[in-house]
Amino acid sequence: MRRALVAFLSLSALLAAGDTGDRVRYKGGTVAGVAAGTAARIDLLHEDALAFDAKGRSVRIPWKDITTLEYGMRVSRRYMEAVLISPVFLAAKRRTHYLTIGYVDSEARQQAMVLEVGKDNIRPLLVSLEAKSGKRIEFQDDEARKAGRG
Repeated sequence: MRRALVAFLSLSALLAAGDTGDRVRYKGGTVAGVAAGTAARIDLLHEDALAFDAKGRSVRIPWKDITTLEYGMRVSRRYMEAVLISPVFLAAKRRTHYLTIGYVDSEARQQAMVLEVGKDNIRPLLVSLEAKSGKRIEFQDDEARKAGRG
């Protein structure tokens, strides 16, 4: 039993170490064959391009072809939790973080993808995208600017 536990922990550590990229959710855009709401990964570790992978559909966007980066948030009250669990949830706000990446494809057509990013991943992702692409992040409003710059 102990060996099985050690083997399992070792295997899970190896799998986690090989796990590159940030988990995102594709909310919409022009990527053919990917439905809105699909879980995806965005990998910024390549020197030449951003890699996007969603359910077997992969897109590589050369850093030089990225034209815009925009960050925004949607803030909403937690009504469902308040009704089902406790009225205390009415005071809580849910912030959903969105990243829009505009780029030019290999046929010189403008493309875009809108991604929902987890709150723990948004700042490092924004910093990395700015550094790799050379483009400045555009913020939708002052609240997004504060959240994105920390």
